Amino acid sequence: PGGPALAKLAEEGTPGRFKFPRPMTDRPGCDFSFSGLKTAAINAWRELEPTLENRADVARAFEEAVVETLVIKCRRALQATRLKRLVVAGGVGANRRLRARLLELAKERGGRVYYPRLEFCTDNGAMIAYAGWRRLAAGQTEGAAIEVMPRWPLDQLPSVA
Repeated sequence: PGGPALAKLAEEGTPGRFKFPRPMTDRPGCDFSFSGLKTAAINAWRELEPTLENRADVARAFEEAVVETLVIKCRRALQATRLKRLVVAGGVGANRRLRARLLELAKERGGRVYYPRLEFCTDNGAMIAYAGWRRLAAGQTEGAAIEVMPRWPLDQLPSVA
């Protein structure tokens, strides 16, 4: 929910003033977690005077770290699957900086990136609906006996490619 406010504040931030970690980019695969990044941002914030400039600089560094991490993970996913199309949805799909970087990535790879309209980027509903549509189109139906899994590792999903 704080994404748009963070992005707006980050626009005012000085690039490069802070350098936050790019979580889990030093290990193979597409998994990611931002808990360590959030901790780094909170720790940096606690050491600073609470000025608008400092807030904007921390927001900028945080956004840059998230965007770079997601671009790295998307690049890996495209390389691993040899696909050229990327669908980005959920709240993060509304982020202007991420959209620009993923567009660059798609162009580098001779591919395309797709986003829902901004009004549909408020939660993960579009992403879940798209994934369900792809599975239905691939003939993957489970009926009403589906086990609800709050966390479902991507490597355990059947392929639809």
